[in-house]
Amino acid sequence: MSIDTLAGKKGLIVGIANEKSIAWGCARAFHEAGAELAITYLNEKAEPYVRPLAEQISASIIHPLDVTDETEMLNLFHLISEKWGRLDFLLHAIAYAPSEDLHGRVTDSSKNGFQTAMDISCHSFARLARFAEPLMKDGGCLLTTTYYGGEKVVENYGVMGPVKAALEGMVKYMASELGQKRIRVNALSPGPVATRAAGGIAHFDDLLKMAREKSPAHELVCIDCIGAYARFLVSDEAHLVTGSIAYIDAGFNIMAP
Repeated sequence: MSIDTLAGKKGLIVGIANEKSIAWGCARAFHEAGAELAITYLNEKAEPYVRPLAEQISASIIHPLDVTDETEMLNLFHLISEKWGRLDFLLHAIAYAPSEDLHGRVTDSSKNGFQTAMDISCHSFARLARFAEPLMKDGGCLLTTTYYGGEKVVENYGVMGPVKAALEGMVKYMASELGQKRIRVNALSPGPVATRAAGGIAHFDDLLKMAREKSPAHELVCIDCIGAYARFLVSDEAHLVTGSIAYIDAGFNIMAP
C-alpha cells in the first residue's frame, strides 16, 4: 500500500488511552498514510497521556469526549464541521464494564452494570455514527473494535461477551442501513492485546498464552498489525468491504477449542 493512500482524508479517532492502545496503533497508521486526524481524550485525567501522542501525529483537532455526555459529542462534531466540513472515517475503540460485573458471572450481572457496558461499549458507536453521517457526504467508513469473545464463550470475558455480540450485530445492521449513502461499517476483531482496558480482565496472561499457543502462526498480534488492517479498511481500496468482522488474530479464530 502506498504511503499516501489516505492523503486528503479526514478521520476521527475515539479511544486512545496511551501508547499501548489499539486506537493509537490505528491513528499512527492513518497518519503515516497521509490522513488528517481528530483525536479525543476521555477527561482531564486522561489528557496528559493522550495529548502528546496526538501532537506527535500532528492532529488538527484534540478534544475531550465522554461518550455519555451528549453536549461533549455535539461540541466535538460542531468543531469538526466548522474546521473540516466533512468526515471520511471514524474509529470507535472504546469499551467499559464496571469491574464487579466484568469479573462476575453474566447470570449475576447487575442491571445498571449491564446497561453501562452496553451504552459505552456498544450504543455509543451508533451515536457517533449518527453525528458522522451528515458529514460523510461522499461516503466514508465507520470502524469499531470487537473481540472473539462476542462470538464464542471466552473464560473470564464475562459481560463483555454479550456486549461485543450486540456490537457485531449493530455493525451488520448499520452497514445495511448506510450502504446506499456509500458509508461502510466494519469491525476489527484483534486477538488479545495487552492494553490498559485488557488489564481489567481476570487472568489475562492466560488468555495471551492460549492465543499464542493455539493460533496457527503461534504469535500475538500487535497494535501496528491492527493499524495496518484498519488503514486498508478506511481507504478507497476497500470501497466494497462493508458489514465485515475482520479477524486480526494470527488465525486463532479458525481453530477448534
